[in-house]
Amino acid sequence: MQNHLVRFGVSLQKSLIDRFDQLIRQKGYANRSEAIRDMIRERLIAEEIESDHQVVGILHLLYDHHKRELSERLTEIQHQAHDSVISSTHIHLDHDNCLEAIILKGRAKKIQELANKILATKGVKNGKLYVTSTGQDLA
Repeated sequence: MQNHLVRFGVSLQKSLIDRFDQLIRQKGYANRSEAIRDMIRERLIAEEIESDHQVVGILHLLYDHHKRELSERLTEIQHQAHDSVISSTHIHLDHDNCLEAIILKGRAKKIQELANKILATKGVKNGKLYVTSTGQDLA
């Protein structure tokens, strides 16, 4: 399927377009079209996530590796979800703290549930899941 460019006009209040132009300059966009394309993609990705489509995500978590059996519990949770866990990287930040980055792929709700389970594990200090589209339906 070929993607053809389509031009369209949009009417906006001057104060709104002035603020938008300021924003796109701050973000470093070359022009309004690039900024609008990104905004549309962002909204389409949000719809995919809300509609429980296939997504990819990165979960990062910070924890104290001295916490008894925590590393084993985190590894076990990931093994139980082997169909969703693509990769995991363990980083020693200092004597006490470790950072783990886990790459996940699957249905949005399943990935969110897995992230919630990991983040709720006793001893995890902090973490966050970042989710995006697999890119299949984005131009």
